[in-house]
Amino acid sequence: MSAKNSLNLLAAFALFVLLGVAGYAALFIAPDEKTMHEIQRIFYFHMPSFITSFVAFFICFLANIAYLARRAAKWDWLGVSAAEVGVAFCTVGLITGPIWAHPVWGVWWTWDARLTSTFVLWLLYVAYLLLRSVTPDAQKRATFSAVFGIFACLDVPFVYLSIRLFRTQHPQPVVFGGQGSGLNPTMKMVLWICWGALLLLMAVLMRQRYRLESLRHEFEELSREVENRAADREAAGARNRGGLAQ
Repeated sequence: MSAKNSLNLLAAFALFVLLGVAGYAALFIAPDEKTMHEIQRIFYFHMPSFITSFVAFFICFLANIAYLARRAAKWDWLGVSAAEVGVAFCTVGLITGPIWAHPVWGVWWTWDARLTSTFVLWLLYVAYLLLRSVTPDAQKRATFSAVFGIFACLDVPFVYLSIRLFRTQHPQPVVFGGQGSGLNPTMKMVLWICWGALLLLMAVLMRQRYRLESLRHEFEELSREVENRAADREAAGARNRGGLAQ
């Protein structure tokens, strides 16, 4: 077995164990929240999903800047890998939010600053991925998506600050929220475990997506080379036929 396969198996095993521990901790170790009770346990994956998506989007942001500065394809591969994984985690957050909100708020969705800005963020990165799919030229695709990705990431700090800047349906932050806020120590420990599990999942998914993008790039290069050779042979054949006709 190669070292790369061994590393992949080790990462998969660590991820399986950590996700199992995180799920058990969220369901059975975290104490009961006195007002929301069992439905509050979705918090331990709802909030980390969004934070993980922000990390992925920030990696995409850095990769986009690096691509524009160096024009190296590897940064484009990293950018799209981080964007796709970020969209996946943001989608999980947007799905788990209404599941949690309906029993607590009595509504599935409300257009407050936090929810609206988060939905816009999701739309921006979906548009980023769609932009790549409709731009066939590799260099133009990488350049256009890098510029758009830098613009899209500007919404991340707005999403984070929205509940601090505006009165929203969301409560004031319980993590890094200042004096009077905070979590029970056991809740905080479980939150960190769940976030660690999702960060490892993000890293594994991004690694595999990066590999897929590099293979896709190699395939495009080979296809272009085959097409060029076929065109050269056809042109040579046409010249030979023209010479024989003369």
